[in-house]
Amino acid sequence: MGLEDVYTDLVSEHSRCPENRHPLDCATCSCKGHNPSCGDEITLHLDVQDGIVKDASFEGVGCAISQASTDMMIDLIRGKSVAKAKELAGKFIGMIKREITDDDELEELDEALALKNVSNMPARVKCAVLAWHTLDDALKEEK
Repeated sequence: MGLEDVYTDLVSEHSRCPENRHPLDCATCSCKGHNPSCGDEITLHLDVQDGIVKDASFEGVGCAISQASTDMMIDLIRGKSVAKAKELAGKFIGMIKREITDDDELEELDEALALKNVSNMPARVKCAVLAWHTLDDALKEEK
């Protein structure tokens, strides 16, 4: 397993994409996530209304994997119910931990599937799941 198997064009593109990287004035909650092992930091902003993630954005710094994972996650959860966003977070984390390996079950992760091979690089696992754990924390109070 080499870095080229993780740092795909898609991951590289998402890590640099500015579309989801900004403050969110209408945010109903913001949650900070930090990976002390490598210094990745994000602040996830969510606008949750009537049980739906209407909009999301983030600010932060970190490696390409953490930033791409955050960007992919936001694209995936925008417009979804809180329950569905939580379910997707669980699937992503399960994929990275190798607890969920069925490709049919993982298909709905869409572009985030590009990070599947991170599970083979223990030092990068925390980078990939930072945003998803931060999402879980942010949605704890949401119904």
